Order: sequence, then structure tokens, then C-alpha cells
Amino acid sequence: MRRLYMLLPELESCLAIVEELRESGVPDSHLHVVANLSCELENLPRATLWQKTELAHGIEIGTGLGGVAGLLGGLLALSFPPAGLVIGGGAVLASTAAGAGFGALASAMMKSHEPNHRLHDYHDQIEAGKILLMVDVPRSEVEQTRASILQHHPEARIDIAAPKR
Repeated sequence: MRRLYMLLPELESCLAIVEELRESGVPDSHLHVVANLSCELENLPRATLWQKTELAHGIEIGTGLGGVAGLLGGLLALSFPPAGLVIGGGAVLASTAAGAGFGALASAMMKSHEPNHRLHDYHDQIEAGKILLMVDVPRSEVEQTRASILQHHPEARIDIAAPKR
């Protein structure tokens, strides 16, 4: 999948493009609209926390780092067990899972307040009243979708990027 970022001058353009994309088979789950607080988005699919923040990246990083920390802690406990306790592989597995869960939770809480770095370039224009429409399309349909949108809406500024997982 690739993500098309379209900066649009007004709500009417966004409504028209979203309707055309829906008619061409793009589901609402692949459409994400970001606008300033003064803009009423009517029935447009609003971008969620997942698209507007670094939450996904935070979960990935937290799970990895927490899992490694839990694994190292479990191996340390296995190598140097506390007095009188016998620790097996299950404890290492449990500490790894607990570390991954804790790391994901802690990192997600921090990253959910950090704006998505891909939206940084659009921030000033969104605050000035423009609307950002993000559309996820299969790689094979990127150019066709882009050409179709520009044919009907030459006012759209379209950038292409691979979306974060």
C-alpha cells in the first residue's frame, strides 16, 4: 500500500474527491481527513489517533525494547537465581512477554501525544484552512488514482509515501 497525501484548498474539493474515491471502490477505512478545528468535516472520514500521531511507531519500538529488556532480565534471573528458587525457561518467556507488554504500553502513552512526523510539512497549511486528505491505495493503482484525481481536480497537491505499518 502507498499513501497519497492531498492538500486541498476547500471542503467542497475534498467532498468531491472522497465521493469519487468511494464510487471507485476505495473503502472509508482507507480515507483519512485532517483539518483545523474550525472546519466542519460533515460526513468525511476523519483521521484517527493512529494516523495523526506517532502511536504505531511507539508501539513498535516499545514492544521491541521492552521485549529485549524482559528477555535479558529473565536470562539474568536464570543465570543467577535468587536464593532457593529454581527458575526455568517459562520464567524467561514470561519476563520477555511482560517486558514487551510494558514497553508497548509505556511507549504508546508517550507517542500518542507526539504529532505524526509525516504531517509536519502540512501543519501550517492545515492551520490556515486547507484540508489534508490521506488515501491508502495499492501500489499498482497509485498512478491511476493520482491521474484520475488530478484530471478532475487540478487544484489538489498530491504527494506519495509508503504508509507506516
